[in-house]
Amino acid sequence: MTAQHEAPSDGAAEALEVWIDQDLCTGDGICVQYAPDVFELDIDGLAYVKSPDDELLQDPGATAPVPLPLLRDVVDSVKECPGDCIHVRRVSDSVEVYGPDVE
Repeated sequence: MTAQHEAPSDGAAEALEVWIDQDLCTGDGICVQYAPDVFELDIDGLAYVKSPDDELLQDPGATAPVPLPLLRDVVDSVKECPGDCIHVRRVSDSVEVYGPDVE
């Protein structure tokens, strides 16, 4: 049985991106604990995504790529986030695959 967070068996992992809705962020920092290479708390107490160059992306709706080796940590962040504010979507069609808007 294949888990939802595993890469497709043909080896062509689909590109994913993550973003945080700061209006819903509670500032608990759980995401930073799970995936510090992807998330960071800013001085305002809210979580933001980081670019591959480790730059804090503070623009509303800013997205960052989800590195495949960190996918499980990012998904755990989504599941444990008390604010339900972390969204992971496919880059190809912007369909949310993890987060509060998944159907």
